[in-house]
Amino acid sequence: MSRMPQEQKRRQIMQAAEKLFVSRRFHEITLDEVARRAQVGKGTIYLYFKDKDDLFFQTALAGFDDLCNLLAEKIPANAPFEEQLNVASLQISSYFQRRRQVLRMIQAEDARMFWCKGEAKEAWKQKRQCVVDMVVTIMRHGVQEGKVRTDIPPQAMANILMEMLRMQAPYLANVPDAERHIHMLVDLFYRGAGWSGACAPASATKAAAVSQGNKGGA
Repeated sequence: MSRMPQEQKRRQIMQAAEKLFVSRRFHEITLDEVARRAQVGKGTIYLYFKDKDDLFFQTALAGFDDLCNLLAEKIPANAPFEEQLNVASLQISSYFQRRRQVLRMIQAEDARMFWCKGEAKEAWKQKRQCVVDMVVTIMRHGVQEGKVRTDIPPQAMANILMEMLRMQAPYLANVPDAERHIHMLVDLFYRGAGWSGACAPASATKAAAVSQGNKGGA
């Protein structure tokens, strides 16, 4: 059997596992169900994966690979910092929206890896770091352009942004639909929650002036 058909079969099995993870928990899914969904014999699964734990672990790892490849393709290498930040954030957000099952698997494996040791944990850290490193590179680009603060390490800022993008649905749950878009989250991350200078709307500026006047007359 050639390498390409083997990889296609492996991917087919992982896709079946991912689809079954839509509305059910890991322990509720059996390898028999995965085999039926993938249209392969149960024994075929064991040619590519040690057991169910390994199947779900490898599926989550492949999710990182897919996201890394997507970012490498979409982020414009020579673009200004803000354009790179917006493109990367949009791609990460869209990926997590399209592949919600993979996101759930990643989150489950993230929790499990906290307690694990050995090769599996190292493989997980390396794959996860691939995505983070791409965002770190963008943050360093922002530092070079003088647009990103230097008192917080780029690694920390990248992890904060990644967490915001992963959790955007609950974060924006109470925002009106017409205003709920990824650029709002990116702007909140980049510029913070406070109005400053010319960026403040007239209503905020007027309110600040009234507040200052009241303090002066007290």
